[in-house]
Amino acid sequence: MPKVREARLEDAEKIAQIHVSSWKSTYQDLLDERDVSNSTVENRIVLWETVLRQRVNGQLAYVVESDEGELVGFVSGGKERTKSYGYDGEIYAIYLLEQYKQQGYGRMLLQAFAEGMKREGYKSLLVWVLTKNPSNRFYTKFGADPIEAEKVTIGEGTYEETAFGWENIDHLLQQFS
Repeated sequence: MPKVREARLEDAEKIAQIHVSSWKSTYQDLLDERDVSNSTVENRIVLWETVLRQRVNGQLAYVVESDEGELVGFVSGGKERTKSYGYDGEIYAIYLLEQYKQQGYGRMLLQAFAEGMKREGYKSLLVWVLTKNPSNRFYTKFGADPIEAEKVTIGEGTYEETAFGWENIDHLLQQFS
């Protein structure tokens, strides 16, 4: 049976592999090739070792394991970074290996993350997603509202991102009851 748990330092390399693999499969049709291919496992290992060693911004990170105990996805986040929209929490990253999408793993990650953020005292939550990313439906399915769209630079390209949010984290948690 799949399970979600808090990420540990020894998960950093596998999280980095998932991050890069999912990044490339998710964004290959949404970003210019040069902007998709600039993400490397080596760079992400350093990032995830840092995140998992010290909880910057009160960052939480969870992984989901498949039935076979293999890490297949992760979520992380913490304090909302812009302080512009009245939300206190933010999902910084949520990724699944392509073959595990549409099987409930994302739901498990989102639920565990929302529960963890509530325990940490957060009241609201937002996530930034490329506007053209079809996974936006994932967030609206769980009651997120579009908040704002902004231009963002990724690599050498400029793209539009939309923030989706839950003004009350309890409303998100009710989606899992």
